[in-house]
Amino acid sequence: MIEQKEFVISKQLLRSSTSVGANIEEAIAGQSRKDFIHKMAIASKEARETRYWLRILNESELVSIDLSRYLNEITQIIAILTKIVKTTTSS
Repeated sequence: MIEQKEFVISKQLLRSSTSVGANIEEAIAGQSRKDFIHKMAIASKEARETRYWLRILNESELVSIDLSRYLNEITQIIAILTKIVKTTTSS
């Protein structure tokens, strides 16, 4: 049962984390400034979801690895994406 819970959470983590990069790639190839902002905002939301799933995994103790490094890294990515969206929107 624990393995099944870990699998479900890990699957969600994989989906959200890979979506971050995919949306950044789409933003870079955006057809307009509005499109760029929209895709970067989605990447930011996916990064926040990724942080959520990492927290769930970490707090549930379903895995025996230390996730603090990954939590720190995704928090930094969120800050970068948020700054990109705010800067692009205001300029």
